[in-house]
Amino acid sequence: MKKILVAGVVIIALFVFLLTGIYFLFPETLFKLAVKAERRSAGLIKKEIQVDDHKIVYLEGGKGPTILMIHGFGGSKDNWTRFAKYLTSEYHVVIPDLAGFGESSQIPAESYDAEKQLKRIDRFTEALKLEKFHLAGNSMGGMFAAMYGAKYPQKVLTVALLAPGGVGSPNPSEVAILIKNGKNPLLTGSPEDFDKLLNLCFVKPPSMPSRIKKVLAADAVAHRDFNKKIWDDMYGNLTKEALSVRENLLVPYLPQIQAPVIIIWGDSDKILDVGGVSVLEKNLKNYKTVILKDTGHIPMLEHPRETASHYIGYLKGKN
Repeated sequence: MKKILVAGVVIIALFVFLLTGIYFLFPETLFKLAVKAERRSAGLIKKEIQVDDHKIVYLEGGKGPTILMIHGFGGSKDNWTRFAKYLTSEYHVVIPDLAGFGESSQIPAESYDAEKQLKRIDRFTEALKLEKFHLAGNSMGGMFAAMYGAKYPQKVLTVALLAPGGVGSPNPSEVAILIKNGKNPLLTGSPEDFDKLLNLCFVKPPSMPSRIKKVLAADAVAHRDFNKKIWDDMYGNLTKEALSVRENLLVPYLPQIQAPVIIIWGDSDKILDVGGVSVLEKNLKNYKTVILKDTGHIPMLEHPRETASHYIGYLKGKN
């Protein structure tokens, strides 16, 4: 018995030593393992499919009515993983990396403007044979979700807009002011920029080991140039006078949305001010609004359980 206990202690010590070594020497490996663990916990599997010229990498899991989730600018499919954990027991969840983002193809010669991205999203749904589904989007993904709901009403059951882009606010956000002054904090060129972006995205940034944060910062910096290309494709080199047009790109689409809409917005959003809710409510026909307290720009990542609770309650009320 004593030998077994000693052997057990040795095994545990070796395991701790191995993890410590991975953390200090190979933080990228540890990060990938953590991401895989979160996906597994949420019941999601990583897959890929060819959609025209682009390889689209996506997460899929669960059974039931389908929910298609669309991430924001500079984000990825894993922005939704913790949120999806509360949904896959009753819903079939599909979460792509949009073309140009995450692990999906980045093709410099292609355009990534809103019209092209909407078409790619539709071709993705065709490739997966998704005929009718609920649609949820955050930030830029919220703008695409609303536009898609307007353009393809026969496919969309409900639309969830989580702090959607393309909607101006009576009170400009901190980021809107920075962009008008020629600084775009969404394009991270250094680890310091990444830290600033985290503080803009969240009221309380998710806690993470310093070496894991360095991995995320390095990835954001590596994608900076292509993200700028996508930004320019979507918005062009607008003058200050034309910025209001960009900020309200979504507004003409809102009255065309036939599906019921749930609006979810954080009361402390520094990227897109919560005042945008009034613009949505003014232009939508059928909506419900949820304002989350002490929440920033990515509610499904900052408060996944609370956000999912509101969303599931809404979906069940529409069954």
